[in-house]
Amino acid sequence: MSATPPPPPQQPYGGGAQQLSPADEKLWATLVQIGGILFNWIPALIGYLVLKDRGPFVRAHTATALNFQITIFIAYVVGGLLTIVVIGIFVIIAAWVLNIVFSIIAAVKANQGEYYTYPLAIRFVS
Repeated sequence: MSATPPPPPQQPYGGGAQQLSPADEKLWATLVQIGGILFNWIPALIGYLVLKDRGPFVRAHTATALNFQITIFIAYVVGGLLTIVVIGIFVIIAAWVLNIVFSIIAAVKANQGEYYTYPLAIRFVS
């Protein structure tokens, strides 16, 4: 008879995602919210795809950030199309200001550990 115990069960390839600590969840949620100011929807999409299974707080913030950044991107596209008529410039400026203001508010809320819902976001991702 063999004295060696059987090997421990192995995780499937890729393994399960480890949960983030509450401090890390707040950090990543804050970074995703601030990233939207500089790079529009790209940080929110990357954050949602990578971090959605790492904790409920970071999932909620990345989903709301992605919804808001897609809404703002749509406003930029509509404003760009309306630049033929002068009103498009004002739509782009309004979307830019709203993006900065609401993203900063959301980042502060995320850093404080509070959930935040954007008031003007269309819900694409839940």
